This record gives sequence, C-alpha cells and structure tokens, in this order.
Amino acid sequence: MTDRSDSRLSRRGFLQAAGGTLAAASLSSLTPPAAAQVPDVRLPELAGKQVGFALVGLGSLAINQLMPAFARCRQAKLVGFVSGRPEKAKQLAQVYGVDPKNIYGYDNYERIADNPAIDVIYVVLPNSMHAEYTIRALKAGKHVLCEKPMANTPQDCEQMIAAAKAANRQLMIGYRVRYEPYNQALIAYARETADAGPTRIILADAGFNIGDPKQWRLRKQMAGGGSLMDIGIYALNAARYLTGEEPVAVNAMTHSTPNDPRFVEVEENITFQLRFPSGILANCASSYGVNFNRIRVSKPRGSAELDPASSYTGLRMRVVRGGAIEERILPQRDHFALEMDHLAGCILKDAEPLTPGEEGLKDLRVMMAIYEAARSGRTITLS
Repeated sequence: MTDRSDSRLSRRGFLQAAGGTLAAASLSSLTPPAAAQVPDVRLPELAGKQVGFALVGLGSLAINQLMPAFARCRQAKLVGFVSGRPEKAKQLAQVYGVDPKNIYGYDNYERIADNPAIDVIYVVLPNSMHAEYTIRALKAGKHVLCEKPMANTPQDCEQMIAAAKAANRQLMIGYRVRYEPYNQALIAYARETADAGPTRIILADAGFNIGDPKQWRLRKQMAGGGSLMDIGIYALNAARYLTGEEPVAVNAMTHSTPNDPRFVEVEENITFQLRFPSGILANCASSYGVNFNRIRVSKPRGSAELDPASSYTGLRMRVVRGGAIEERILPQRDHFALEMDHLAGCILKDAEPLTPGEEGLKDLRVMMAIYEAARSGRTITLS
C-alpha cells in the first residue's frame, strides 16, 4: 500500500524537486494571498421535485408578473400555455423555454388531460370565464390556481368547489398578499393581544384610476361588478384575514362620476362597513377613480399600518406604540412566486392550501351583501 504522506509534496519538497531554482517570490506569485481568495460562499440548494404549471390566458398579468415570477420559484415550473392566439403563445414559449407541444388553444383545452407534464392550470382570464375554465381543468384531472375574484357569483364558486372535490384535486385562489411577509406580519400584530391590546378598528382602502373605458373590467357581464370585485376585494379580504372572523353585518354606499364613460355599467367608488362577532369594526373603501392602497389596525395602546399594502413591491409597515413610530423592515418577496410555490408544496405534500376555493366563496358572499346594502340602503345581516 502506498503511504499517502509519500504521495504528497510539501512546499519545501516541491522546491527541491524543481531543482531549487524557484525563488520564494516567484512561488508567492503563484499562490494568491488569503485576502484575495474567493470566500467560501454557501451555494443555493438544488431544487427538488417541481410541479408543472400551465397559464390559461396570456394577458398583462400573465406576461408582466407571472412568467417572470417562475424564475424565483423553487417548486413551481412554467411548462405550458393556453391561448386563443397561437402565434403569441409560440413567441412566449421561445422566450420562456416552453415546449411547443405544451401549447393549447381554447378549442382543444381538454387534451391537457393527456399531458403528464402539466400538473396545475393557472386561470388568468376575465372573471366571467373563471368558473368554466376551472371546472374544465379539474375534469381533465389537473389542479387549479384561479385568480381572484374566484367567480362572478357564489353559485359559480360552489360549482367550482364541487368539481374540485369530485376530481380529488386542489383548488386555490390567487390571494397573493396572503403569502408575503408584510401582510403576514400585520396578521400577527392584529391577532396578538398582550402588548397593545385587542384589535378594535380596521381601516382598509384599495383603489386605482382605471384607464381604457373599453376594457373588460368595466363590462358588468365579464367583471361581475366594478371596483369592489377587482381591487376592493383586497380591502374586504384584509378585514377578514386580520380578524380571523367572518362579518355578521354590512353597510355600504356607492357613487360614480356622472357622464364618465368608464362607469356606465359598473361602480366607480364604494365604501362599506363590516361588523365582526368579536366587536371589531372595519371601514373599507374601493375605487376605480383614485389611488390608495393601505391597511391600518388600531388597538387601545397602539396601531400598525401597511402603506402601500398590496403593491407588487415597496410595501412598508409602521407600528405606533407610546407615541413612537417604528418602521418594520421585512424581506421584499415576489408575491406570485410565493403563492405558486405554496400550491406546488401542497400538491407534493397532499395538504390543503392557505387560500382554497372556500376562501373565494366567502368573499363572494360578502361582496353580494355589500352590493345589496348599497342598493337598499339597509344594514344586511349575514348568517
């Protein structure tokens, strides 16, 4: 057996073997000083099993947010497209490395059932199409991630949930802010009582100045409603997840700017108030005419707020206690990558997602009550 010590030359042995002709200075030029060496950086872990996603609907959200987000996913992988515009889908497939055989149209959608590479269908279509394409995907044996709002009516939501149960597949709704650090921190603050006391009042506002009056979001048949259905759902959902309760009573008012061509069919502005079983009151506003995006939780001995609360980036959290304002700095994470990885993990572990179909149904039921309260001018009691 060869002695390992004999097979390795020391620095002195190397110099002797080379005839001693190398000067120490020459040798030092071959060996970088310790300070110049590359540090031992921890390498990222290799991704484990990945879950294949196909996007249904290649509009602005899919192109500008979802597709880039897959680069930040660990367990979710973009593998397919469904679109009524094949050339657009082919071009995007080249950019994102999607196999052309995983491109489908709306006419051959059911053929996805025969493609084992696609595990999840992410429905990114106008609201009125959510139920149809979710149910068809579930019948094809695929899990579904559906954008919010879940559908236009509670009845559609119930059919989607029933289809998921019949197919034994996951149905998750894309409430992206539920998965990001700032909103999770505000939930923890709202539900903790030892420091500042119990939550008493929640203020939640969500709105933006909508543009093109011809877009589908301003057509009631396609959108189901106006600002409440599209952006106001963030305020409603926040009130529900901050309290961990379901509202028992609702008041509401709406107003749209007269003669504005954008608001012929749907509401521009809506304010609504929610009362929860614990006594917490939430005052919320939604708008297609002004920009706001904030949540505030008020307690007897302090408060906390997110402003902005649901933007893709730049979220900020401030906590007030004893007259002092503390800004909390948390990781800025890609909301869509987090939600897609969450569903992928649930599929791999056979676990229920944080925002299943039942969560979407609860929001739709409350939104219908909000619209009824606004129409009737009455307080609507919820069971």
